[in-house]
Amino acid sequence: MWRAYRGPAIALLALCALGGCGVVSTDAPAPERSPAAAGPLPPASLHPGARWLPAAWGDLPGWDADRTREAWLALQRSCERMPAEVQRDAPGWLRVCQDAVRQPPADDAAARAWLVQRLAPYRVLPLAAGASGEGLATGYFEPQIDASRTPRGAFRVPLYAPPADLATRKPWYTRAQIDTLPAAQAALRGREIAYVADPLDALLLQVQGSGRLRLIGVDGRTQTVRLAFAGHNDQPYQSIGRWLIDQGEARPGEASWPVIREWARRFPQRVPELLAANPRVVFFREEPLPDANLGPRGAQGVALVPERSIAVDPKSIPYGTPVWLDTTEPLTATPLRRLVLAQDTGSAITGAVRADYFWGWGERAEQQAGRMKQPLRLWLLWPK
Repeated sequence: MWRAYRGPAIALLALCALGGCGVVSTDAPAPERSPAAAGPLPPASLHPGARWLPAAWGDLPGWDADRTREAWLALQRSCERMPAEVQRDAPGWLRVCQDAVRQPPADDAAARAWLVQRLAPYRVLPLAAGASGEGLATGYFEPQIDASRTPRGAFRVPLYAPPADLATRKPWYTRAQIDTLPAAQAALRGREIAYVADPLDALLLQVQGSGRLRLIGVDGRTQTVRLAFAGHNDQPYQSIGRWLIDQGEARPGEASWPVIREWARRFPQRVPELLAANPRVVFFREEPLPDANLGPRGAQGVALVPERSIAVDPKSIPYGTPVWLDTTEPLTATPLRRLVLAQDTGSAITGAVRADYFWGWGERAEQQAGRMKQPLRLWLLWPK
């Protein structure tokens, strides 16, 4: 999902200063083990940004409680696009992927047994010896927003396809210039894909880099399409959450997306000023939505599966790798321990123990992603 800023979408919007941090598992960290515990280590060339330490299955918190079978669709899709360097340096994936398609497990227990038979767990740690194995989990989602093909009623905020001169004029006009300069407006005339009612919804789509539009016709009929990232104006990204903090309108650590929306409701006359604080504008292309149950394509090139796909730093964890996630849900601090697939990345997703959790779409996904900034531990599963 090539989001415009390719970091935790809401966290970037809010300066990565979100509330609701829970407490990760109180289980003692897994001790460092001899490589003999799980066989030879995978090639270091596949994980230059992290240490992979062999672990025991019993080290994975909540391993026996996950609905592991739910991750199979994500696993099969990753197998369809396994990176060439992984196939070359880890030929065991070929057999694993063939079996994943040919022998899908019947239930969760069978899925876990399948994985134990073919894969081995490795704890993911920073390169520096002695560094903490606890990292950061954030969340992202796919916005789902009502829109119109034509400007009418409340639908007045345009979403644009790239202008014809985007590649030749760098940087392109800023957000404020697009709103005020006739030359910028002329360059975008006829490039409107659709119109939304709330300028913050338009910004949210730009931050995420993709989303779903529920197009409402004048006759009341609806059609849902996907907008995908198609470029940006090469202007620097600036957090509007940071702007609110600098203005004294929000306290550090509390500039979450819900707080931003509430501030905009209270001060609608200042919304243009808020938006102008971020000069970056993202342009889109429209795509069909053949399967409403799947998310957009991640950086691996496969459709993301809600709550079973994560974005990682590919220097630490290769695309397509099954990962055991140990974190908590925002607000409730309920343990979130499950099998996920590394299928995406982002400019803010850096470091060994770092994951951006794809919540899906809809109101719940937005609320969860908007508040997620949780402690994290990771294990990956690799062919024996």
